[in-house]
Amino acid sequence: MTVSQPVAGEHMAAEIDEQPSVLAGLVERQSEFAEVADAISKRPPRFALLAARGSSDHAAIYAKYLIEVLLGLPVGLVSPSTATIYGARPDLRDVLFVTVSQSGGSPDLIEATEVARQQGALTVSVSNTPSSPLAAAAELSVDIGAGVEHAVAATKTYSATLMSLYLLIDAIRGGKAEDAKSIGELATQTLDGAGEGVGRAVDRYRFVDRILTTARGYSYPTALEASLKLAETSYLAARAYSGADLLHGPVAAVNGDTAVLAVTSKGHGSEAMREVLEAVSSRGADVLAVGSAAKDVKSTLSIGVAETVEELAPVLEILPIQRIALGLSLARGGDPDRPTGLLKVTKTR
Repeated sequence: MTVSQPVAGEHMAAEIDEQPSVLAGLVERQSEFAEVADAISKRPPRFALLAARGSSDHAAIYAKYLIEVLLGLPVGLVSPSTATIYGARPDLRDVLFVTVSQSGGSPDLIEATEVARQQGALTVSVSNTPSSPLAAAAELSVDIGAGVEHAVAATKTYSATLMSLYLLIDAIRGGKAEDAKSIGELATQTLDGAGEGVGRAVDRYRFVDRILTTARGYSYPTALEASLKLAETSYLAARAYSGADLLHGPVAAVNGDTAVLAVTSKGHGSEAMREVLEAVSSRGADVLAVGSAAKDVKSTLSIGVAETVEELAPVLEILPIQRIALGLSLARGGDPDRPTGLLKVTKTR
């Protein structure tokens, strides 16, 4: 009996390709998000707190932008250790506490959610595991419905988490996901149209040692996630900066040996990135621009993304970047399905 050998990157490649159908399926479930939103609306919060780790932390930062801009509420990012290690018990009455975790199994996030509920917060879990301990700890739960993810590097669970957070927050403001109706088709267009650009990027950057990722506004979480994907799959020294923070000092370290992945989609964020890209380009950096405004900014290479409203752009921007991470890992002799020292579920306290 012949046992087939695993093919490097096969799981990550397959799960990247699943995303258009996963995203379209989420929009079809809009009524489920509306039910959770209705429960939240019956207890209007003074502000929101978000708790997450890893890729889910980047999704939470995306939610922070959505809540602040679309709902007009102040938002904070929780440090779970204040509850789990230091025993802090703040007054959280009239607070919306949203915990984002693909597995729903990290002990610190579960405990932080339990504490928040005890302290009066309305708790909501956003997870890919409906039966997880996190879902049980929270008063309300959202299932991102991405299906089992076999690759260690999160791909479809990340984009599905973004989509779920958008659908929830849009429903809280009274929306019915009108701007997201064609997200599945736009994801297909983005992946189909990115092939040549991804191939050129992999050829150009396969020997690079360090890379900066940068963006502004809604796209900033994409820069964070891009940095993580490149680090965990290709072992690159990758660092993410807000475009504004990059100009506040780190730009001094940029030179002709620096690769910069800039995420720029049409809207206020891309306009704010023009000065940033002029600055890094003037210092000799090799710039790869990704996004629906990629061809409108100064760069060495560009990969376009299907255009949508700015607040939904991160759902699409990450798709070609995942393909770049996959391609670079393989080109550098790695296997992104089995990165060194990583497990699918990381449990911290």
